[in-house]
Amino acid sequence: MATGKYSRVDNKRSAASYCSTVTIVVFVALCLVGVWMMTSSSVVPVQNVDVGQENSKSEVKEQVIETNEGNGKQFEDNPGDLPEDATKGDSNEGGNQVEEKQEEKNVEKSEEKSEDGSKTETEDGGNKTEEGESKDESNSEDGEKKNDGDNEKKDDSGEGDNEKKTDDSDESKDGEKENVQNEEKVEKTDKEQDNEKTENGQTVNQSSTEVFPSVAQSELLNETAVQKGSWSTQSAESKNEKEAQRSSALQTGYNWKLCNSTAGPDFIPCLDNLQAIRSLQSTKHYEHRERHCPEDPPTCLLPLPEGYKRPIEWPTSREKIWYYNVPHTKLAEVKGHQNWVKVTGEYLTFPGGGTQFKHGALHYIDWIQETVPDIVWGKQTRVILDVGCGVASFGGFQFDRDVLAMSFAPKDEHEAQVQFALERGIPAISAVMGTLRLPYPSRVFDVVHCARCRVPWHIEGGKLLLELNRVLRPGGFFVWSATPVYQKKHDDVEIWEAMKELTQKICWELVKINKDSVNGIGAAIYRKPTTNECYDQRSQNDPPICDKSDDPNAAWKVPLQACLHKVPTEASERGSQWPEQWPARLDKAPYWLLSSQTGVYGKPAPEDFTADNEHWKRVVTKSYLTGMGINWSSVRNVMDMRSVYGGFAAALKDLKLWVMNIVTIDSPDTLPIIYERGLFGMYHDWCESFSTYPRSYDLLHADHLFSLLKKRCKLVAVVAEVDRILRPEGQLIVRDNVETISELESMLKSMQWEVRMTYSKDKEGLLCVQKSMWRPKESVTVKYAIA
Repeated sequence: MATGKYSRVDNKRSAASYCSTVTIVVFVALCLVGVWMMTSSSVVPVQNVDVGQENSKSEVKEQVIETNEGNGKQFEDNPGDLPEDATKGDSNEGGNQVEEKQEEKNVEKSEEKSEDGSKTETEDGGNKTEEGESKDESNSEDGEKKNDGDNEKKDDSGEGDNEKKTDDSDESKDGEKENVQNEEKVEKTDKEQDNEKTENGQTVNQSSTEVFPSVAQSELLNETAVQKGSWSTQSAESKNEKEAQRSSALQTGYNWKLCNSTAGPDFIPCLDNLQAIRSLQSTKHYEHRERHCPEDPPTCLLPLPEGYKRPIEWPTSREKIWYYNVPHTKLAEVKGHQNWVKVTGEYLTFPGGGTQFKHGALHYIDWIQETVPDIVWGKQTRVILDVGCGVASFGGFQFDRDVLAMSFAPKDEHEAQVQFALERGIPAISAVMGTLRLPYPSRVFDVVHCARCRVPWHIEGGKLLLELNRVLRPGGFFVWSATPVYQKKHDDVEIWEAMKELTQKICWELVKINKDSVNGIGAAIYRKPTTNECYDQRSQNDPPICDKSDDPNAAWKVPLQACLHKVPTEASERGSQWPEQWPARLDKAPYWLLSSQTGVYGKPAPEDFTADNEHWKRVVTKSYLTGMGINWSSVRNVMDMRSVYGGFAAALKDLKLWVMNIVTIDSPDTLPIIYERGLFGMYHDWCESFSTYPRSYDLLHADHLFSLLKKRCKLVAVVAEVDRILRPEGQLIVRDNVETISELESMLKSMQWEVRMTYSKDKEGLLCVQKSMWRPKESVTVKYAIA
């Protein structure tokens, strides 16, 4: 049959085909075995790293191989678990791809490891040199050559994610293993990358400038050895963590809103509590100008004035400011003829500065020293109090004489006078001499100045003048430049006679009365006694001497009393001697700090002071001034929100800025030490709003403040207050524990603030952020602040 004719031929062909197939299968199998042997011999040291590219759809499973030592881990790709498309062409080329990816990770690492194991992250503040870049390139090339020739390598890689990195090394040196290592968390932005050099699997820091100097770390941070006991895996972390942290909407639940109040962009919660002011039974003693803080501090943000611009820099700002930053014209209309302030196009200008010195403040300042040469501005006299300061031109021009003026005036019908001062770059606060003591210690001001300050010193037993007596240093001067001194109107004569009698009762010496022919004014200058002899010789105890139980340093919400505090007589008491002349007094421990006293940090008080002073010099010089990307030439108004000895402010003395030192009411009372150094500040409770206008400060510094406030305040309200007083594009520097830093960072990012630098070591952290112009669109009405 036809069918049988071809059956033998088909069988022969089938046998031949079968043999060929077997041969091919055996050959392919041998090839695969060879490929497997080649690839399996190369161990790629990976530490939980996602080796896939961003757009790759493949997933790599990693097998953990524990070493005999038990404290090291190696991660090896298992080709048997790879998807089909991932194993195609698995040859030398495929091995090179893995090695190239590893190499890319080493190049893209954004942490900088210093010799002590610390890592730092900055935005616009890092230091990258061409030399470091060339070293990176050469190291990358060396890495390729080593990868081509070596089959075994030590573990030396980190997670590709810039957000978190752990470092566990089992390398030995001189035959000894490192059993303890410091672990630090670092974040780095895409804008900058740190330079690294790889030598025998070890990473060496090549950064030219230390953002956070190791010389300061021993004192700034609680350095303890930390052993990482477990490793996180990429599968447990989000690949988009970095992007999520940049997006405030995804990372936090904070829903910020704008404050809707009658004061609008100029809202001061404790001074604009209209509900509390309306309920006052009397305003006779200026109670309506005093602080009335709401029980619930606001957690909303203030709008910006329309047309707001970055403030003009000092010293030009002393002469003119942007009109739209402080768009108030009432004071210019009322006081323009006295050269307080004038509207000049898009600027507000300050041609003279005060009623008593219409032709310029410098002439007036020098005229005072000519009247009483012992004042010696900038040497004998360093820290002064200017009462009823107006637009603070007196204090503004005292900088030319190396004098610091603490200026204050109430928020009254003289619209925005203190706000003008702060916008000009002159220190000032909103306050009034009413029913409470001023927030300053006793015996700290070298001179107290009042130029037409409109304070009724003589009434009610001289209670207000006795408050000046409390804060004036023994031997200090009171400069009273007012119409009762040089005018003969009926009211002026009556006030002069009352003041003459009162000053004699409190033993103030009338040093001199003088008239200024240029400005057509006069001044009476008094001096506080340095002994108690006059007090003891008074025929009548009027005003009475304060009780021994009365603490003259108690100043936070303490009612005024019409009594005299005696002058210290013991040589070791503060106020018994005049401080050394400026600037020698800045760095020398006050004479009344005794070794028998224990300082804030546990050392004998003088040693504590010196150590703190040297500590802040190092931190400011080696970290703040060079490592944070801050343009210090644009920084003028600075606040240390939790000052101890004033070391931070002292370290900045050579810059054209001033620092308001805040000693919180629950901290050791070191404010007298700050004044003794020739610096200034005040007491405050950060659970309440500060007595300043919005957008007052260029830089805020908070050293371990927020972690303390969390125990008794709403942190979100404190952050809202920080946003209120800090200018747009201003900086906030925070030093605190890691938990608090993390919480703050989330809040600030939710307000679109830019994180310039973060640093953490063990349980301590450092954060530098910059406020943005962003404002929320929704608003909430602050009911107690509506007229």
